[in-house]
Amino acid sequence: MKLRLKQILESALSDIRNASSKEALESARVRYLGKKGELTSILRGMGSLSAEERPAMGQIANEVRAAIEKALEEAAAAIERHAFDARMERETIDVTVPGKKPAPGKKHPLNIVLDELCDIFTGMGFSIAEGPEVELDYYNFEALNIPKNHPARDTQDTFYINDNIVLRTQTSPMQIRTMEKQKPPIRIIAPGRVFRSDAVDANHSPVFHQIEGLVVDKGVTMGDLKGTLEIFAKKLYGEDTRVRFRPHHFPFTEPSAEMDMMCFKCQGEGCRLCKGEGWIEILGCGMVHPRVLKTCGIDPDVYSGFAFGIGLERIVMRRYKIDDMRLLFENDARFLSQF
Repeated sequence: MKLRLKQILESALSDIRNASSKEALESARVRYLGKKGELTSILRGMGSLSAEERPAMGQIANEVRAAIEKALEEAAAAIERHAFDARMERETIDVTVPGKKPAPGKKHPLNIVLDELCDIFTGMGFSIAEGPEVELDYYNFEALNIPKNHPARDTQDTFYINDNIVLRTQTSPMQIRTMEKQKPPIRIIAPGRVFRSDAVDANHSPVFHQIEGLVVDKGVTMGDLKGTLEIFAKKLYGEDTRVRFRPHHFPFTEPSAEMDMMCFKCQGEGCRLCKGEGWIEILGCGMVHPRVLKTCGIDPDVYSGFAFGIGLERIVMRRYKIDDMRLLFENDARFLSQF
């Protein structure tokens, strides 16, 4: 039995040295140390030995098992190191190889046009005012001459945090906040994201962008409003752009108007784009209501002003002839890469 144990040890060490993979190593372990392994069979036969032989053979068998287990551990570690070194060699980065040029990012069409609008108005002396998207009901409605239960709230039914806090439905609250903190003369635009519970379709979204404008000073007239907006339209769409003003109603301006632009496709003759009217509405405007000025601590007998609100998405759609507003929010790279 002693000779047999020696043969098993030599055979096992030879198989372990020749094992080049984890699978081959596991096969060697099972062959010698498994339940039906050669060494296990020897250990099971220890009962046939005499009482004098059994301790000596048992010690040798244990030494053989320990030697085989140690050899298995060392071989497993060597195979792991070899696999790691091979992987490192395969994954080595050759810094001399030209890299792949990443696809350059582009501005979103909303940002392209917004930046242009800001440039136009800052060029006319306006500054940019920004404020919170989560707004107090007072600033979003009441200070703009839209008290609770006013019919004008029906068209701006929005997302309420509680009875006094809403997601703003317009950027007009920045006009109130500015007039509270700053004495005239005031000349600002307030671009930003707004929220209304509109159903999603080709022309509506519950999230969209507005650019509100405000001018307050002594002697400001409707003529100043019209002249400012005509310059804006010509800067944006070209010197041959024609606009018109139609009477309208907004609670926070008096008188109020909507400004239309002659359809750039049919030049006023009527087509599908302008729904046969020859004109396309692009913004609402008017003279600031005296009650709004008084609420902000500005004397309406001394100062007057005008305000306007532009829907950014509508401007972008008309600029790029986009027929579905949802394309601006879906983040489809195939669509956005065109701009």
